Amino acid sequence: MTILSMPAVGRRSHRDWEWLATRAMHRLHRLAAARGPLWAFVSEFFFFGLKQAWASLFGGALLALILASALWYPPDAALARYDALTLAALALQLLLIRSGLETPAEARVILVFHAVGTAMELFKTAAGSWIYPEDSLLRLGGVPLFTGFMYAAVGSYLARAWRLFGLRYSRHPPPPAVLLLAVASYVNFFSHHVLPDIRVALFLAVAWLFRATTVHFRVLRRERPMPLLLGFVLIALFIWIAENLGTFAGAWVYPHQRAGWSPVPLTKLGAWFLLMIISYALVAGLHGQGTLPRPRPSGP
Repeated sequence: MTILSMPAVGRRSHRDWEWLATRAMHRLHRLAAARGPLWAFVSEFFFFGLKQAWASLFGGALLALILASALWYPPDAALARYDALTLAALALQLLLIRSGLETPAEARVILVFHAVGTAMELFKTAAGSWIYPEDSLLRLGGVPLFTGFMYAAVGSYLARAWRLFGLRYSRHPPPPAVLLLAVASYVNFFSHHVLPDIRVALFLAVAWLFRATTVHFRVLRRERPMPLLLGFVLIALFIWIAENLGTFAGAWVYPHQRAGWSPVPLTKLGAWFLLMIISYALVAGLHGQGTLPRPRPSGP
């Protein structure tokens, strides 16, 4: 399939949907750019946000389900809210794959993140770091099964963004060093309950390893650079915002929220920042650092 032709029959794949979206974006951008540089900038910024939303499709839909269930799910329903969220997340996953909006590679990323996240949840809830206060049948210990999908949403976003923005990197640290840092970060989530917390050393190691790394992304035609460390911080910030919405919806509760909801402390940004390192290493390892296909070339 070339940029000027596409199959007219059969189930569309993610490439077909993105071909249509890319073609429309370029046409609209040309119309905006014809009105001057300011409109060209506004247009590209808008499409940047649109692509980010598209990359966050799974996570955004899951967060919407959590919020909707807090507002409208009947408290006396035969099916527990947590179980309904688990089944809804599974149905959403199957729908995305069946419709061609998610690739098999992205589904594999979600499966790996589900396992990694559930293992962490089992330990953290047993240690009293947070609780899931509602009853459910579909659970392991104190962990409802929908929680694994929340971690999977992070992996889904990274994998989709890598493809949609055609990410590539310059001055990237050696992959074994990134993997070692990710393993150390993951182990510290468990070990700091019984051993000294080394997260400050991990922050310094991340800063040193990625100090010169630039991620290059493309919204439309022009490739733009950004320090990769800044990207990690921004994604961690958005996860922290989503976490506040999730706890506000009562999906899980931290100890300081048992008497009533209050914001998740900003210190949690550090945990999410380290989770980004783990997530990045997993996605890079599954797909090969810098080897995912770029989006289709610019419009017709």
